[in-house]
Amino acid sequence: MVPKNPSRFVVAIIGGGFSGAAVAWNLARAAQRSPLRILVHEPRQMLGAGLAYDTTDPTHRINVPAERMSLDAAEANDFIDWLRDQGLDSEDADALLPDGRIFPRRSDFGAYVAARLAPMLADGRVEHVRSEVVSVEKDAGGWHIRRSDGSSVRADVMVIATSHPSPAAPKALAALLERHPRFVADPTAPNALAAIRPNNDVLIIGNGLTGADIAASLLSRGHTGRITAISRRGLRSRGHARGVQEPHGDFLSRPIRSARVLTRRIREAIDQAALFDVSWHAVIDAARGQGQDIWRNLPVAERRRIVRHLRPFWDVHRFRIAPQVENAIEAALRDGPMESLAASVSAVSYFGDKIRVALRLSRQKGTVLRDVDAVVVATGPAHGSVLSSQRFLEGLAAAGSVRLDPVGLGLECDQHSRLIDAKGKPQANLFVAGPLARGAFGELMGLPQVSLHARDVALEVLAFVDALRGTSAETAA
Repeated sequence: MVPKNPSRFVVAIIGGGFSGAAVAWNLARAAQRSPLRILVHEPRQMLGAGLAYDTTDPTHRINVPAERMSLDAAEANDFIDWLRDQGLDSEDADALLPDGRIFPRRSDFGAYVAARLAPMLADGRVEHVRSEVVSVEKDAGGWHIRRSDGSSVRADVMVIATSHPSPAAPKALAALLERHPRFVADPTAPNALAAIRPNNDVLIIGNGLTGADIAASLLSRGHTGRITAISRRGLRSRGHARGVQEPHGDFLSRPIRSARVLTRRIREAIDQAALFDVSWHAVIDAARGQGQDIWRNLPVAERRRIVRHLRPFWDVHRFRIAPQVENAIEAALRDGPMESLAASVSAVSYFGDKIRVALRLSRQKGTVLRDVDAVVVATGPAHGSVLSSQRFLEGLAAAGSVRLDPVGLGLECDQHSRLIDAKGKPQANLFVAGPLARGAFGELMGLPQVSLHARDVALEVLAFVDALRGTSAETAA
């Protein structure tokens, strides 16, 4: 069935972080060719920030140079140009490195995306719906969307652009500390660290980007208590190369079919790069740039093997911390008050007014005790809880409209980003944009790849609408 008013097709986007905002922006730019009503459902006040850029903490910086951050996939310098137009490059003196690279505050990038969307919101090409989506049901060829404010809308096309789930605390820890005022189960929540005092001893569970942000935030406030950061393998997010390097390595001319071969080829490329005084960073950059094609060549079983065994090693090399954050953490590890351990939580109890945590060491036998005042969970997304993380996703799964991808990273979709239903069929008017499509595309966490994917999803939506419009015209004739 085609809409009664085919000149004004409704596209509903659920999630207004960077992915959802970028899809809306790309769609709105093509609105003259294909008139659309574009609704972005996002409870936050501002579109484009999401979890990543909705922060006021100046220590939280984008973790890649600004020249690789752009809403417009065709204009690499758009963000830098905007920063300079706003005078933010001179206001934030710490953003500029001696080699010319710029690592701005994450809040500045969120403001940039919002600014680019502002004219589209002002003239009605994009509508910001500040209400949570609570349920979605199939409705006569479209989707009926109900919102938390009691309103509803029918959409001809829907794009799911929500983020991955929040971290999941170890069960024993959560059960004991659930009501503790300084147990931070979700560090992405507003003012999550507000209850932690400068002299508190803190345990950070997780040593990736989120853990680094937490440590940097505490250190910037003059934290004097001991900070213990743990991860099972003792891996910490690495920093950037000390200078600009071009990507180094070819992983496509000889297709890679297994995790073992991929690991060997990356190691060989690193050894070869070293002969030319090029660091491992350039090799990982090349693998990232070719990542979606590498992923496409791998069988599902090998993708699972990578997620299960190699992802922690990939993540700490791929998702690097900004140099400003790296310098602060390295100084704290060297001079105090911070330590980093390869360990996991084996037991937890109260010890007077402290939380006593037994940490099982990973690289040597034994257990160490830490008496702390605060515990912060920074273990990364709980991918297994994707469907239960939001009510509307739970409902779509129960109705057979969506299902988890076989790799366990998000929602299953095809190479056109159309979501797969319980019967294994792609749905022509239901798309996914951003990190929840990682199972199909692999490299979809870095902003350059997310920006390109958002553009591609917008093109797929437009192609579907154009096909519907043609069908409608034929019916009318």
